[in-house]
Amino acid sequence: MLKITSDNSQSSTRLMLEGRLAGAWVKELEQFWRHLPASEPGSLIVDLRGVTFIEETGKALLAEMWQAGAELIATGCCNKSMIEQITCSRPRSSTDQRKRR
Repeated sequence: MLKITSDNSQSSTRLMLEGRLAGAWVKELEQFWRHLPASEPGSLIVDLRGVTFIEETGKALLAEMWQAGAELIATGCCNKSMIEQITCSRPRSSTDQRKRR
């Protein structure tokens, strides 16, 4: 199961995730992300501190979100390592650095 909570401020939209980013829940997060109104202000922050497991399809979605400009926050050695792999594996291109999808 995955719980997605959205918190909007003037400078950012924060998605707080809790549970497992696996199976059908990856698609659920993708749909949630893609349907965020473009009018919401600021940057996107994906808070993974409550995530207990991320499968490969979840990692691929997080990489796509990061390429689109999202900031990824994680704790724990496994999730932090995965985020480092995503953010260090390839630099964002200047055309991909957007505040939104």
